[in-house]
Parts: sequence; structure tokens; C-alpha cells
Amino acid sequence: MNFAAKPPRKKTAHEWVDYLRESDGLGGILAKTEDLARLRSTLGLALAKTGLDHLLPKIEAGWRSGGQNELFLLVGSASIASRLQQTLPSIIKELDGLGLQCSAIKVRVKPAMPSWEIKSRTQDQGNQKPQGFNEVAKKSWKDLLEKLSPDSELYKTVQKLLQNK
Repeated sequence: MNFAAKPPRKKTAHEWVDYLRESDGLGGILAKTEDLARLRSTLGLALAKTGLDHLLPKIEAGWRSGGQNELFLLVGSASIASRLQQTLPSIIKELDGLGLQCSAIKVRVKPAMPSWEIKSRTQDQGNQKPQGFNEVAKKSWKDLLEKLSPDSELYKTVQKLLQNK
């Protein structure tokens, strides 16, 4: 069989950063990461000028997918969101002064992770049978037994139930 000859391999090493800078694949990721880092540092400067720099670690910032001029802030609690809402005009003004064009900022509260988890049943839990009545149930059955006449069928059945449990 005749196969096409393989092209000779290039035996040159490339810098790892070159692969990140290429436009196909990782280059876009590097550009977005650098853009978000620049946005975060600029937002930090704007928050510092408005006296809210202590909130920066609790804020996730990004551009809204609809347009590049709308900033989207995701915060961990409603109190942080309301504090930011009160100062949005000042933050927008400071961002504009720092060279970041932003026409609007949307603040949303990040959904909290549930504090509980689902665990599967162990073999012991699934096969356990009730051991008898608890104290409240025993008292209720005994109270019913006292109200019934001793010669009734229900009296005999309840008495038998109490003896077995």
C-alpha cells in the first residue's frame, strides 16, 4: 500500500505563553481572564474611593452577556447588595473616571448553597423494625382501654395489642 509521506516534524520548542496567546482555544481564555482581572482591580479602586473597599472580596464582577457597558455584580448577601445599590451612581462615576465605560450596574444576590446533604441509607437503617410504642402512644392506648367496656371485642383487641407491644 502506498501511503502519503508524513511531513517532517518541527523540532523547535515553544514558550507556553505562546500557546495561550494563540487565537484558537486558549488565547480567548487568557484574554477574558486578563479582562476580568483588570475589571476587578478597577472596581477595587472605585470601591476604595467610595469607602466600600472592604466589600471587594465578597463581590464577583463580570460583564453582562447582553452588552459590554452593563456590569454585573454577584454578592453573597442582601445587606451587601442593598449597600451597593445605594452607592451605584457614585461607583459608576468613579469607574468612568478610571477609564472603564459602564452605563449600568446590576447587583444580584448569589443563591446560598444548602447546608444539608442527602445521605443514602445504610443497611442497618433500612431493615430496622419498630420496637414497640413510645410512652405517648402507650398512654393513649391505655386511656382508650379504660374508656371501653371489658366485655367488648375492641377492649380485647386493644388489650392484646398492649400485651404484644
